[in-house]
Amino acid sequence: MDLYLFDFDKTLYAYDFRKRLPELARLGGVSQYHLASTWWAAGNERRAESGEWPTAEEYLAEFARVTGAELTLEQWADARSLAMTRIDGSVAALRRAASLGTASLLSNNPSVFQAALPLMAPDVASVLGDNLLVSAELGVRKPHDDIYYLAMQRYGARPENTFFTDDSAENVDAAAELGIYTHHFTTPDLLDDAITAFSNRVLSAGRPA
Repeated sequence: MDLYLFDFDKTLYAYDFRKRLPELARLGGVSQYHLASTWWAAGNERRAESGEWPTAEEYLAEFARVTGAELTLEQWADARSLAMTRIDGSVAALRRAASLGTASLLSNNPSVFQAALPLMAPDVASVLGDNLLVSAELGVRKPHDDIYYLAMQRYGARPENTFFTDDSAENVDAAAELGIYTHHFTTPDLLDDAITAFSNRVLSAGRPA
């Protein structure tokens, strides 16, 4: 069965970090500058995305220790949701892909994102079920080759039977080098066209010239 791997931020949902930070600061009782400098600029979010704190509880505890901002999972989700806007056509394309094969997320995000996704994007979570792969779970970030191999291994797929879409050209190029069918996301209509082309590739190859 074909495997369809989808990025999340700026592919399924638009994302604007500037709308998130003020709410995190308000909920945590610290300044935006303090949060940005002690967590993001210090490289802690990237470490989290690479699997440093493998559970949501561990992530939130470390976030509180480093920044002084103690947040519940629900508060973290509420703040991040303010930065997210659903791309309707992309979510529709995801539903279509799930009807054609196995669909899964493949996103550079920390463990807390994975745990909070049903709160932030219930439409996506309802389509994907447990297929919510994030870099924190796999221990490696895109565009490293290993993340694509681990995702395919998880679902028993081969590169020639795998579709991957992402707004990052670097991530797309890395997957393409492995023989994965890729699509650099720009618009939902083009994404839907790419899914059609991928799903029809065997039929097309089998037609007489």
